[in-house]
Amino acid sequence: MGGPIWRIGERVFDCSERTLVMGILNVTPDSFSDGGRFLDRATAVAHATRMVDDGADILDVGGESTRPGSTPVSADEELERVHPVIERLAELHPAVPISIDTRKTDVAAEALDAGATIVNDVSAGADPAMFDLVRDREAAVVLMHMQGDPTTMQEGPHYDDVVGEVHEYLRQRIEAAELAGIDPERIAIDPGIGFGKDLDHNLELMHGVDALLDLGRPVLVGPSRKKFIGTILDLPEEERVEGTVGAVVWMLARGAHLVRVHDVKEVVRAVRVSDAIARAGR
Repeated sequence: MGGPIWRIGERVFDCSERTLVMGILNVTPDSFSDGGRFLDRATAVAHATRMVDDGADILDVGGESTRPGSTPVSADEELERVHPVIERLAELHPAVPISIDTRKTDVAAEALDAGATIVNDVSAGADPAMFDLVRDREAAVVLMHMQGDPTTMQEGPHYDDVVGEVHEYLRQRIEAAELAGIDPERIAIDPGIGFGKDLDHNLELMHGVDALLDLGRPVLVGPSRKKFIGTILDLPEEERVEGTVGAVVWMLARGAHLVRVHDVKEVVRAVRVSDAIARAGR
């Protein structure tokens, strides 16, 4: 069974061949799981290198937390955190695509200058200038669904049909990106697990993630260490590795193409087994 391709810079990833693993690098003091651990630049670069050694296909660097209730930071502060890290990683690991996790066009532009080739935008182009930048720079882009914004998104999220509503939102954002002139093969989508969704919403969305496949773009999922796992298992963030793996493997079996995670080594191992089983059934 074929799958979509994702163009990142000069590289073409065939998502029907294997699952891609995106390693999370939060250069922030307040991210929900690892805030403050990698704020120091040398520590951040060393951690990213470990993720590459553990099998990460892509590095996703963020300088502003988007955890529930988080406070936005200025573009200057965000850039001060991420720019030198991206620049150094691009030098050390030229074969590994770097993603900038940002909602700000100015930050994305500077990150692309530093060596990033993907814009991971949780607001899916809420700033129209973001789509112009992605088009003009021929960057890849991840469009994510979020109800509300990080500050307020967990204050009573509501859906009549979470899978259907997420599907329609992403369809519209793909259409808007294409109308802005972005190459469709540079677009990936993310249902936004944990972003403006309660426990039941997250479970329904993960159960029905295959409904997004007819949009024709690579589906990126990010269940890593999130609150729904803690609720199910009654465990803190640092003990949610197995729960993360369980969610990842389920969604891969339903057709997801990429996973964004903190625990790269463990997930890469699980994904390789899952992919081998999937290939046997072709």
